[in-house]
Amino acid sequence: MNRSCCLLNLALTLACAGGLASTTRAEEPFLELQEVFPPEPIHNHSSCIVECADGSLLVTWYRGSGERTADDVQIFGARKPVGASAWQDRFVMADTPDYPDCNPVTFVPPNGSLWLFYPTILDHRWEGALLKYHVSDRSEGEGPPSWSRGGVLHVTPTGFGDAYRAAMARVEDLGLRVKPELVTLMNQRADDELYQRLGWMPRVRPLVLPSGRWLLPLYTDTFSASIIAISDDEGRSWHFSAPLIGYGNIQPALVRRDDGGIVAYMRNNGPGESVCVSRSLDDGETWSPVERSDIPNPGTSVDAIRLESGRWALVSNDTVKGRHSLAIALSDDEGETWPHRRHLAVDPDEIQAFHYPTILQARDGSIHVSYTHGRRPEGSTIVHARLNEAWILRGEAAQASP
Repeated sequence: MNRSCCLLNLALTLACAGGLASTTRAEEPFLELQEVFPPEPIHNHSSCIVECADGSLLVTWYRGSGERTADDVQIFGARKPVGASAWQDRFVMADTPDYPDCNPVTFVPPNGSLWLFYPTILDHRWEGALLKYHVSDRSEGEGPPSWSRGGVLHVTPTGFGDAYRAAMARVEDLGLRVKPELVTLMNQRADDELYQRLGWMPRVRPLVLPSGRWLLPLYTDTFSASIIAISDDEGRSWHFSAPLIGYGNIQPALVRRDDGGIVAYMRNNGPGESVCVSRSLDDGETWSPVERSDIPNPGTSVDAIRLESGRWALVSNDTVKGRHSLAIALSDDEGETWPHRRHLAVDPDEIQAFHYPTILQARDGSIHVSYTHGRRPEGSTIVHARLNEAWILRGEAAQASP
């Protein structure tokens, strides 16, 4: 095992022993890594981390003996109070008995409430995902939230069939190799209302626009496409954007530009080996044709945010194959280039997996990332990373120094 992987393990060991000391000056580079719970031989995956109204942290993920095929999969959560050195005991956030619940997304809007979005898988296939939500009047507190209401968020795309066929006609122009018979089949399914309305899942938190509009990114594995759920009344009602279709673009992460434009960075779930990108100039209603960027992606989830400094931060697996390398990058020009990059975790033996990250910036300016860490034979856990921009800007060379 090389030096960088040893440094990661040392940081995790210290964190689990009682937490790493925070730096006393914001301008000093720091990285703190901490397991939310010890690794265990069960599937823990797809975390989402939020800052609650009182400044405490809440992380959610799904846990069970599998994913969509295992009926014991539940949504779990854990809290870390302000000033605490360790995460508190886990608790169940949501559970549909005898059905798998997956891909939780938590959201704390400006009013301090807590939202949980997640799919219940009806038929052990991603195509059978039913999108649900719960709402609590308070995000802070002890243990599991007290849900005040909830239900099904019915996704009703408009013009999906025509949009899908138009996007598939561009496949050859993009240089993507797709089996013609598969395109024919999916074009037929695109007109079926059941295929259109089921299968939608969340992965990344909503983006709140200056107008107060909420943009909840959704995706479907049925068509390897995405859509944005839009609410202009704090979640009381929703309508849906034009779909984002480029054959293999899922799990959008949204960032707003200074000019009001919005950029969607998406996992590549089809041909190609780079992050998919689309842009909106009308607050998320319509989107430009999906393109492949020059950001490498091995078919894994990404997340991106705008920082208080004006820089953008993107966290992803920076490889074209495998999940053994997780990096965070900064852009000074709203995503045109990403000149600053540093690894949160690397395994040169390509055995361990560090993946499915989410990122936020807390009110104190610190950056928080949660991600899945899988390693044999211990199993899996969720890791919480706390860092600052200075640590990223210091560069990779500093990571290898004593």
